[in-house]
Amino acid sequence: MRVVMFGYQTWGHRTLQALLDSEHDVVMVVTHPKSEHAYEKIWSDSVADLAEAHGVPVVIRNRPDDEELFTLLKEADPDIIVANNWRTYIPSRIFDLPRHGTLNVHDSLLPKYAGFSPLIWALINGESEVGVTAHMMDDELDAGDIVLQQAVPVGPTDTATDLFHKTVDLIAPVTVGALARIAAGETEFTPQDRSQASFFHKRAEYDIRIDWNWPAEVLERLVRAQSAPYPSAFTFHKGKRLEIVTAVVSEGRYGGTPGRIFYREGEGVAIVAGADARTGRNHGLAITRVRTEDGREMPALEYFTSMGGYLTARP
Repeated sequence: MRVVMFGYQTWGHRTLQALLDSEHDVVMVVTHPKSEHAYEKIWSDSVADLAEAHGVPVVIRNRPDDEELFTLLKEADPDIIVANNWRTYIPSRIFDLPRHGTLNVHDSLLPKYAGFSPLIWALINGESEVGVTAHMMDDELDAGDIVLQQAVPVGPTDTATDLFHKTVDLIAPVTVGALARIAAGETEFTPQDRSQASFFHKRAEYDIRIDWNWPAEVLERLVRAQSAPYPSAFTFHKGKRLEIVTAVVSEGRYGGTPGRIFYREGEGVAIVAGADARTGRNHGLAITRVRTEDGREMPALEYFTSMGGYLTARP
């Protein structure tokens, strides 16, 4: 099939590489300009560079809503568009233009975790598996019929970085496998159960600030979800920002006020956590490694020279 690819960052790069390695003919690539947004500077392999290295025409757009692009797409005469990590709305006159429509590749097990940063949100929420879904695009965000889907388990110590590497390796087989079904003439795919759908927004600095009213189990997953190269989860200590690099759920149960710096435990320092911490039934978050406002990383036992005081959500 003649394929136009819409994509960005490493997800788009892997998709384009899979298409270039396949039996299909990539006739044009549409990608976004480089961004200074913190999350868009991560996993930023260039789709444009890969396309140009293979002699594929490249169009750079923030939004695909201009007449020039529409004309270029019509001239490219694609059998199908394949999209992965395209960050803005694609209008119906574009996604319906090819003979076989548009296949979107999304890094979640749809219908759950439509939208943005699905791996991070899934890890924070304690999901047991994550994956990649190829579905037909329609007017609703990440809601079209599923052509192919593959899952991988989430391990008890997996970080978002681990899950990225697990799922990015699924892009090629899911994309090429889905295209094989379409090229074979299949048109009936699996409708999504909309009662199970969930939608998530782009992550920003506010989303990685620690709320000590959350249970320790959730905070531990938040810290793993904000693993390098993502920006670390953070709190404030004595008015200064303190990043939490690693942490575990404490063995002991600690009662009192959420955020209280309580007790040295093993290799970490236990912090009271959970809205109902006053009951004394909660485990705390045992912080094991921190990064200070001036960029120094150190063991928590070295940073917290005495117990007492509080970690807070604001300076």
